[in-house]
Amino acid sequence: MKAYTPQLWNFGPKSKLVILTGAGISAESGIRTFRDSGGLWEDHRVEDVATPEGFARNPGMVIEFYNQRRLELSHVRPNPAHEAIACLGNRLAERLLLVTQNIDNLHERGGSKQVEHMHGELLKLRCLRDERHVIDFAGVQNIDFPCPQCGAKMRPHIVWFGEIPFDMDAIQDALQCCTHFVFVGTSSQVYPAAGFRKVAKAVGAKVLCINLEVEADDPYTDLIIQGKAGIEVPLWVDSMP
Repeated sequence: MKAYTPQLWNFGPKSKLVILTGAGISAESGIRTFRDSGGLWEDHRVEDVATPEGFARNPGMVIEFYNQRRLELSHVRPNPAHEAIACLGNRLAERLLLVTQNIDNLHERGGSKQVEHMHGELLKLRCLRDERHVIDFAGVQNIDFPCPQCGAKMRPHIVWFGEIPFDMDAIQDALQCCTHFVFVGTSSQVYPAAGFRKVAKAVGAKVLCINLEVEADDPYTDLIIQGKAGIEVPLWVDSMP
C-alpha cells in the first residue's frame, strides 16, 4: 500500500485542488448508505425509489421515501471531516473545487460555501415540466405540490440511476486544470465519478485516497490514507502548507 506523508504532497501556492466526497463521509454523521447491509435502501428496491421508472410507477411512494430522508437529515450533524474541508476551502478559495456524490447538506452545514452536488440535493425540488425550475424545500412534499413558477407537479431534485449527473462540464474543466485530486469516503468505483482520478492523473495531478476501504494496487492513486474521514481528513488538512 502506498503510504501518505506530507512531504510527498508538495502543495504549493499555485496548486489547484479538486476534492470528491462520497457516502463514507456522511455515514460517519449517521446517514445510512444503500450499499451497506444495513443501508436505508434495504426495504426498498433501488428500481422502485431511485429511477425515473420507479417514480412513474408510484410517485407517491417515492415522494414519501424522500420525505423520510429529509426528516432523518434534520437529526444528524456535520462531522470533523466536513468542518476540516470547509476550513481548507476558506484558505484556498477559488483554488479548491469541492464535489460531492452525497445529496445531503452536511458540507454546507459544516461551513463549505460552494459545493457541486453531482447527484442532486435532498433539500430541493425540481419541476416536472421545466427542469430549470428548482426550489429549496425542507418540508413534507405531497404528490400534488405545485411548481411555484408554472404550477406543474414537482419531483425530488435527485439524480436517479440512468440519469446524467449535474455540473459535469464544470467538474471536468476543473479536473483538467488541477494539480491535486483527493477522493474521500468513496471507493470511487462507480462511473462517472470513478473516472475522475484517471482524468486528474492524466494531466499530471497528484492523487490521494482517504477511505476505510482502499485498493492497494490502484494505478491512478499515488497516496493512500486508510481510516475514518472524521479522523484522517482533519489530520491531512492540518498537514497542508
